[in-house]
Amino acid sequence: MAVLVLVLAVLTVSFASSLKAYLQQRHDIDALQSQIAERKQVISSLQEQKDRWKDPAYLEQQARQQLGYVMPGETAFVALDKHGKPIQPSSTLSDPSTVGATKESKAWWNTVWSSVELAGNPPASTP
Repeated sequence: MAVLVLVLAVLTVSFASSLKAYLQQRHDIDALQSQIAERKQVISSLQEQKDRWKDPAYLEQQARQQLGYVMPGETAFVALDKHGKPIQPSSTLSDPSTVGATKESKAWWNTVWSSVELAGNPPASTP
């Protein structure tokens, strides 16, 4: 009986160490797979950015914004705010892959009802 208990104890210890190693390896594999997915996402965003630089309109926009270039015959003006710092434009060119994408349309009665709600609860005016 003692030999049987001793054999079972040895098997349990060896199984526990194997199980611990297996679980550690599974954890490492999961961590590496998440790193791979994260890096693929970064690569994808960098590829999109690289593709945008092939667009002449985007290239022209960046040359105007970052380098202050103007086309021949144009006159450059810089608008300053009250502190004397240049005002940055708020509009940017959209991603070419999103051009022509249809927006989800709302039913006409939703638009009408939202205007009725707005008329009933006008926004507070700011002085």
